[in-house]
Amino acid sequence: MERFKEDLKQAIKNIKIADHMTYVTLPLVNEKRLILKIFDEIHKSIINCINASLNYEYLYKRIKLYNSRDKNIETFLKKCAKNYSLTNQQIEKIKEILIINKKHKQSAMEFVKKEKVIILSDNLKTKYLDIEIIKEYLLLTKELFIKLNKKMNQ
Repeated sequence: MERFKEDLKQAIKNIKIADHMTYVTLPLVNEKRLILKIFDEIHKSIINCINASLNYEYLYKRIKLYNSRDKNIETFLKKCAKNYSLTNQQIEKIKEILIINKKHKQSAMEFVKKEKVIILSDNLKTKYLDIEIIKEYLLLTKELFIKLNKKMNQ
């Protein structure tokens, strides 16, 4: 099986996990720290969708792949995203997810305050995630997957 199909299969698996955790598990257990786990699943799905796109475009010799993950993501955002009819707003949200994930990984501390998970960086800047933001990101991830899947299976 081609590499891009494996990436798409993994992306849908991550979407299903994030969706279930958002709409079933979180309301049931009401543990706000689950928001971080859901965000991780959304991020994994975005990365798998990006990898599927890059591998698909590389297979048809439309782009060049690099050893650097950052260069490959940049290639996707600049060269591939428009091929899949992604809007500028969707591209910006994908960038936002990637940036938040990087901050989350480098974070000195994360804590729950009211209904939000606060991510505190080393320079004490904060970024927060709540269920509404998670639902927006999940919707974006589903739209991205649908657009990629539709284009790749034509």
